Amino acid sequence: MEGSTLNNIGAVYDSLGQYSEALDYYDQSLFIKREIGGRDGEGGTLNNIGGIYGNLGQYRKALEYYEQSLVISREIGDRAGEGNTLNNIGWLLEITEEPELAIIFLKQSVNIYEEIREGNRTLSQEQQQSYTDTIAHTYRKLADLLLQENRVLEAQAVLDLLRTQELEDYFQDVRSGTTPQDVDYWQPEERILTLYKDVLLAKDDLTRLKAKADTEGYDSLTPDELELFDQLSAREDELLDNFTEFLDYPAVQEAVAQLRTSTEGQNIELASLRSLQDNIANLPNAVLLYPLIFEDRLELILVPPNAPPIRRPVDVSAKDLNEAILNYRTLLRSPHGSTQQAKATAQKLYNWLVKPIEQDLALLDNDTSTQTIVYSPDGALRYIPLVALHDGNQWLAERFSVTHITTESISDFDTPPQSEQKILAAACADCSFTPTVGGEQYTFSDLPFTRTEVNNLATQIPTTDVLLDADFSKNDTERRIELGGYNIIHLATHGAFISASPDDSFLLFGDGDIATLRDISSWDLEGADLVVLSACETGLGGQDLGSGIEVLGLGYQIQRAKAKAAMASLWRVDDGGTQTLMNAFYLALSEGLPKAEALRLAQLALIKDDLSVITGESRASINVVNSETGEPISLSASSDHPYYWAPFILIGNGL
Repeated sequence: MEGSTLNNIGAVYDSLGQYSEALDYYDQSLFIKREIGGRDGEGGTLNNIGGIYGNLGQYRKALEYYEQSLVISREIGDRAGEGNTLNNIGWLLEITEEPELAIIFLKQSVNIYEEIREGNRTLSQEQQQSYTDTIAHTYRKLADLLLQENRVLEAQAVLDLLRTQELEDYFQDVRSGTTPQDVDYWQPEERILTLYKDVLLAKDDLTRLKAKADTEGYDSLTPDELELFDQLSAREDELLDNFTEFLDYPAVQEAVAQLRTSTEGQNIELASLRSLQDNIANLPNAVLLYPLIFEDRLELILVPPNAPPIRRPVDVSAKDLNEAILNYRTLLRSPHGSTQQAKATAQKLYNWLVKPIEQDLALLDNDTSTQTIVYSPDGALRYIPLVALHDGNQWLAERFSVTHITTESISDFDTPPQSEQKILAAACADCSFTPTVGGEQYTFSDLPFTRTEVNNLATQIPTTDVLLDADFSKNDTERRIELGGYNIIHLATHGAFISASPDDSFLLFGDGDIATLRDISSWDLEGADLVVLSACETGLGGQDLGSGIEVLGLGYQIQRAKAKAAMASLWRVDDGGTQTLMNAFYLALSEGLPKAEALRLAQLALIKDDLSVITGESRASINVVNSETGEPISLSASSDHPYYWAPFILIGNGL
């Protein structure tokens, strides 16, 4: 039986928890691979044997096998194998309650994975995303340990790397030159890595040279190898034989003690903190909120404008959190649901996501301005709008404006907008088209209220150019975007985000033509402060919860085309309700308010059925007509339901 077959059988027994049988097959596989000289297979089998001893609680023995595997991976240039073994060492060191050392080896693993991913850019989207899925646990484990050591912003930076990976894999070629591509080491960590190379890996090199001379003869050694042999032989007494000796090495233990007590690594945290705080300096009473989902808990990271970051762990499992998100998402997408039922579920999520930081947020409140939350949701939290959480008395939208970012390094969220507004407002009212995209036919109906929507916009802001139906053609619209000097582009039309094939996602024009993401990526939107996608399904995910990366949809792609911000919907939106929300939004924007605050006040106007929250004048009721029946909707009874007022999220710059 071949060594690879024996190894596969061992893996089956390993997965069944039958470790004795697995170890027997792995040993047989290792013997055969050493007989035939299969170094790559030998390294993998040694790694598997290390895993068995780890499962058996024989941790020191496991580390010895991992170290042997690591030597072979380095020798043959197997970066993936090296990253995997470093990850396994990190997990094992956590089990043996050596978190400082675990962090170092997990950092090495992450940096190798980042290097590998750069080389994977020529692979298909499915292959890249599959690879990211297999290594994501390493990033989350590293972030988990960093949080437990109260190294908050380092943890956030690690997960930013993972989020960038998710975006790059899903949307293709997202990474920018400013995006960090590795994690940094504290000075004591660098000393430990130097010791690791000097006293352990050097002994491995010496052993390798001796083995080569024994098996291939003295003359097989190159001049460089002979010089290295002389250098290492002179130091042989100080070199260490195995990983256990390295962990117990006095200089290593001294460096670990420094990690536990010193502030040498704070330069990394402080540099990151300054960058984050500089980015929110121009926003009104802004804070950054990063909720991070772990299997056993939720971590809330809050970055105030003038204080150290705040960490609040929340005792809720990922399973329970995701279940509540799925339930609420179902309620949000139904206009016929009970507002009270929506509030109950919204309060459950509020108690996990906001209540633990209520006192922290209260310290930033004042009587003259509304606080802004710059929000970077993790995983399934991307499926629900933060403003639609409820504290038992009011919606979060009644207290805070919110703007979304994906990763801090990608988003420019503090550049002021242009002083003069020039708007392109386009609508596909007569929109009964059936385009075929990616071999699939899509059927769309008319959007009669979009005509009112853009005409009202032009009335509110006279510097608005309106394109309706056939005049809203792909060619003319793209020319206007390129040459018209618009700083706000409002597209009231159908759009579809296709999760299974993002590049085929598209916007529909008034002449029946479409623009896919490939087309949109070539648009020059650098002068646009805002692109509004007032349409159906622009940010919509599938029926099941995934990573949530797809909900950014067309809105994120618009931002990638260099627009400072985009507004997109999270669920299929009622035509009449959208018209009312958008008209209220532009009314607030015409008052000179920041985009995030304008959206909040528009939402508040629908919640309270009162435009005076924007104008400051006497009460003015809002009239919304059902797009299916043409009948008025009694907003006093229904507008409080977040289906009507909460579907749109602002992505990017909220000013």
